[in-house]
Amino acid sequence: MKHIYSSIDIGSDTIKLIVCELYKNKLNLLAASSVKSKGIKKGLITDVEEASASVKKAFNEVEDMLGINIKKVIASVPSYFAEFSMVKGEIAVKTDDSVITGEEIVDVLEEAMQSKLSSNKEMVTIIPIDFNVDDKKEIKDPKGLVGTRLGTRAIMVATPKKNIYSVVSLLENIGIEVVDISLGSIGDIYAFKNKENRDKVGAVINIGAETTTVSLYNKSVIVKNSIIGLGGKNIDNDLAYMYKIDIEEAIKLKEKFAYAHKKFASSNDSYEVVNQNGEAITIKQLEASEVIMSRIEEILTLARKEISILTEKKVEYIIVTGGVSNSAHFEYMVADILGKDAIIGNVKLLGIRKNKYSSAVGNIVYFIHKLKLKGKECTMISNNDMEVLSSNKKNVINISNETMLGKVFGYFFGE
Repeated sequence: MKHIYSSIDIGSDTIKLIVCELYKNKLNLLAASSVKSKGIKKGLITDVEEASASVKKAFNEVEDMLGINIKKVIASVPSYFAEFSMVKGEIAVKTDDSVITGEEIVDVLEEAMQSKLSSNKEMVTIIPIDFNVDDKKEIKDPKGLVGTRLGTRAIMVATPKKNIYSVVSLLENIGIEVVDISLGSIGDIYAFKNKENRDKVGAVINIGAETTTVSLYNKSVIVKNSIIGLGGKNIDNDLAYMYKIDIEEAIKLKEKFAYAHKKFASSNDSYEVVNQNGEAITIKQLEASEVIMSRIEEILTLARKEISILTEKKVEYIIVTGGVSNSAHFEYMVADILGKDAIIGNVKLLGIRKNKYSSAVGNIVYFIHKLKLKGKECTMISNNDMEVLSSNKKNVINISNETMLGKVFGYFFGE
């Protein structure tokens, strides 16, 4: 069976949709789309019709690349007012030979989450910290072990119900089944987790279009997060206001000419543009870079303060991601404001090395991790579509009693 997974990240500026294949334990990109968002503000859906049209466009682009229809996705939901609760559970192992299977893992996680939700919250996911089998503790994957009792410690992630239902409803209304949900913060750590940081305390700063999310992790498990009301669009607005130019021109100026740090900006290089008064003006690279640098400095400084509020522990790594982090010479701002332990994230999936995709990529990795823990397999396209996909391989970017939420959680709790 081919293992095909699709993931969508509905952001305020762009909607990112990716389709990947897991082959020989390596994730390969098949197709990716990034389209401008409409009807979405600060990650929340404000106009269903406009948002639906944007999402459909993303699916159409990917489907044109692959030659098949995408009908199932993993979806990232807004993390506003998310709660991260430590939960514990324990069950008796009831298999005939007392060997623990994926079913017992699901059962003990279900036991851990019982009665832990408030009435206005819905569970997004439950992330195991570790398991214990009888007297053996701190086990990462207990499948195959023999014991009479299985216990777990886990972090249960919950958000207001509207955060989930708005996204799931939007997708289901256009004929897309939501197989699983996650947070961008969870996806981010799974996109960047490696041998060096997986057992440490650290943070990820994701600079989005309208907000910046600061997330804290302990041994790669999210424990807290915070949202700052500033993002990449503030840089666009600063440039537009400073030079009295349209937002579209400001974005071009930011992405194609100016730098995130003035260190390498030239006082001689200039950019010609017509402002809103119809006047031709000349913008110096150094000046524009100073404007961008000032706003990035503010965002990163606020993020650094949020990290110190989230924990008193020593933070051993900081990873910065989001579209802005790919700006030219952004690494110098990271070093200046956040110090030597901070780096820019690097999405390693060939074909989409831009950090705006980190949440979408990471949520596929997290989904595969959950399946492996359960001892299950899954694919998100039909057998017929797999045959079509195989025949269209040359056109692919392949470089190396059910409620709504019942369907969402079917792959992790049951089925």
